[in-house]
Amino acid sequence: MTLMRSDPFRDFERIVEQNFPGGGRAPRSMPITALRRGDTFLVELDLPGVHPDDVDLTVERNVVTVRARRTPTNQDGDEVIIDERPYGEFSRQLFLGDNLDAGALSADLRDGVLTLTIPVSEESKPRRIPLGSSQSAEG
Repeated sequence: MTLMRSDPFRDFERIVEQNFPGGGRAPRSMPITALRRGDTFLVELDLPGVHPDDVDLTVERNVVTVRARRTPTNQDGDEVIIDERPYGEFSRQLFLGDNLDAGALSADLRDGVLTLTIPVSEESKPRRIPLGSSQSAEG
């Protein structure tokens, strides 16, 4: 495989990306998967190449904010042939329903995937209601 040193169309895209917010690519956010597994919601966000120290996760009321930063790995003196990976700040906000326990949220970053685990609040879990006696007071 040979790496092309110059691609005029890619060079133009790069200039647009660097000079105009949103440029030729989608906004800088994190691809996400969210699902419910039993009494837990799992949210996975792709953060390839992001160090755990460069992730900021906050919860305020029912809003979860994830901010991450990825910096280039090239060093002084490196001759960059191709560099198409996005760098800089990435962010995503998630609005949690009242049925989730934001105070018990946990997070883990492994293999470039940030996994948020959010349990359903106890008040929101289905519960069985016993039937009372239907005897009426006579007499």
